[in-house]
Amino acid sequence: MTLKPLSDRVVLKAVEAEETTKGGIILAAASQEKPQVAEVVAVGPGGVVNGKEIKMYIKVGDKVITDKYSGKQVKIDDEEYTIVRQDDILAIVE
Repeated sequence: MTLKPLSDRVVLKAVEAEETTKGGIILAAASQEKPQVAEVVAVGPGGVVNGKEIKMYIKVGDKVITDKYSGKQVKIDDEEYTIVRQDDILAIVE
C-alpha cells in the first residue's frame, strides 16, 4: 500500500534517532527524544488551499525539520509515517 497525499500535504518518515551521544554514551530507548528530522517520502500536488495558490517546494528525498508535535501519525504496513502540511515544515536540512 502506498500513500498519496492530497493538496499541500507531505508524507514524512522519521530518521532513526541516535543511539549514542557524541561522547560515546549509549542512550536507552526511553531516554531518546522523538526525532524532529524526517525524510520526505511523498508530496501532494499543491493547488488552491483556503483561497490561496500553494506551490510545492518540498520534494521527495528532502530531509526536513518539523515541529515536535505537528502532523497526523499513521501506520501502514508496519511503517510509521507523519502527514503534515507544507507550512508545518520548518526547514530543509542540507
